[in-house]
Amino acid sequence: MATRSTRTPAKDRPFYRCSECGWTTVKWLGRCPECQAWGTVEEFGAAPAVRTTAAGRVTTAALPIGQVDGRQATARGTGVDELDRVLGGGLVPGAVVLLAGEPGVGKSTLLLDVAAKAASETHRTLYITGEESASQVRLRADRIGALSEHLFLAAETDLSAVLGHLDTVKPSLLVLDSVQTVASPEIDGAPGGMAQVREVAGALIRASKERGMATVLVGHVTKDGGIAGPRLLEHLVDVVLSFEGDRHARLRLVRGIKNRYGATDEVGCFELHDEGITGLADPSGLFLTRRAEPVPGTCLTVTLEGRRPLVAEVQALTVDTQIPSPRRTTSGLETSRVSMMLAVLEQRGRISALGKRDIYSATVGGVRLTEPAADLAIALALASAASDTPLPKNLVAVGEVGLAGEVRRVTGVQRRLSEAARLGFTHALVPGDAGKIPPGMRVLEVADIGEALRVLPKRPRREAPQAPRESPERR
Repeated sequence: MATRSTRTPAKDRPFYRCSECGWTTVKWLGRCPECQAWGTVEEFGAAPAVRTTAAGRVTTAALPIGQVDGRQATARGTGVDELDRVLGGGLVPGAVVLLAGEPGVGKSTLLLDVAAKAASETHRTLYITGEESASQVRLRADRIGALSEHLFLAAETDLSAVLGHLDTVKPSLLVLDSVQTVASPEIDGAPGGMAQVREVAGALIRASKERGMATVLVGHVTKDGGIAGPRLLEHLVDVVLSFEGDRHARLRLVRGIKNRYGATDEVGCFELHDEGITGLADPSGLFLTRRAEPVPGTCLTVTLEGRRPLVAEVQALTVDTQIPSPRRTTSGLETSRVSMMLAVLEQRGRISALGKRDIYSATVGGVRLTEPAADLAIALALASAASDTPLPKNLVAVGEVGLAGEVRRVTGVQRRLSEAARLGFTHALVPGDAGKIPPGMRVLEVADIGEALRVLPKRPRREAPQAPRESPERR
């Protein structure tokens, strides 16, 4: 006799949903695999029915790719040259840009300036602020000179109100500061949650594509430096920009992480000051200290930020220690790279005075040197500080230093040398096979750290007092 099955039909089984991001599953989990939140997976009613989508009417007919009009994707300049450099020429109609950065780095100041310069009689700009009041934004606009009769300002945190402003103003550019502060009443969860960010971004992306309106979304970052919110947000937008900089320094960098309309190896340089933020077409002056005479413990190098060469200065200082464990302090340099250069100098360069001294190393102007091409400059600055002898004037050093003491080749040597020659430097230390040398520059190719240390002038030795010579009569 057959027994009746007691298994619950699939349509009547409960399902589980994450209250933070909306992810669903058929079984309970302690941690949501989508947003990594603990204790947010809760039981709901019956499992949602599986639906299939039938073929429907197409909105636009498919065309051969040669007949597609590419003029609709022509970029329009923002009025800020350094930002246009990173964007690949400007903002494309219908493009959605995500700009992320730490609090206080200057995101709102930059975008308010962009919104004012991009506004015109034929291209209105709408600036939506969700973190400040409209009067606070107006005060900043007065300070930086970002006033335009075609720039519209509103303070909103409701998604439906933002979409209503789009119908009223009909802008060509929308700036939303920030996407984490706007929420949709149709979605459960607090503003800034995974589900809310996904819904707000999706609605604005659809509106941008339908209207041909460029949109710039301001995003927050986590304590680890990543963009807050679901990773899907970075995949949905067309351009992802990172706004970097030390809040105690004037330098700000806009770096392209993703760009569907241009290259991702471009970097825009800005200077933040009391009157606002301005682009720097030649930022190398921020990273140099002009002196009449060279100082021990300083060395210049040329770093590449994307495809952009920048001349930077490395400084080092060594002093006698008063504690058993000498200090190793760095600023703008990787501590591991500095420690590696200290070991190479002691073992391969035969400089034994570094191990028992306090060592301080830093860069000038807030620039951060992370590429291995700065190894040779770091090593020479440390050796110069240890011997208290300055390097020759107008000298730059470029090269990666290995643990065996060899100086390895790096990318873009010719671009680095051309930038150094443009700024008036006449001597350079580089690895072998440097290629074409700029006119007026003397280049010394070095194979190892020993050859590089020979550029340090030798200190004159103090002559020991000689005994008086005996007269011939006493002999």
